[in-house]
Amino acid sequence: MFSAPKTKDLTPAQVKAGLDAQEILLIDVREPDEFAAEQIAGALNVPLSTFNPAALPDAAGKTIVLQCAGGKRSAMAVDKCRKANQAIETHLDGGLAAWKAAGLPTVGR
Repeated sequence: MFSAPKTKDLTPAQVKAGLDAQEILLIDVREPDEFAAEQIAGALNVPLSTFNPAALPDAAGKTIVLQCAGGKRSAMAVDKCRKANQAIETHLDGGLAAWKAAGLPTVGR
């Protein structure tokens, strides 16, 4: 029986460490208005509504980590990557809410 590979969940601390070490390319899959209001510094906005795994930016050797508000949309984006045979399987578990709950900074208007 075949089972789909599990999404790799990273904690806010793991994502922060990866960003600080310049080992992660963070892709925020929330919609542009959500992204404009508040985001994690350095994240790129690729909304789930227009998400195309083949059109993601070149990560230049970094690990692509997907992120949304709470973890659901980033998991959906990981699934889209899997179906498109893109080797992107990592997301920020709990999304922006978990990031903020961990006391980590955001930027925005």
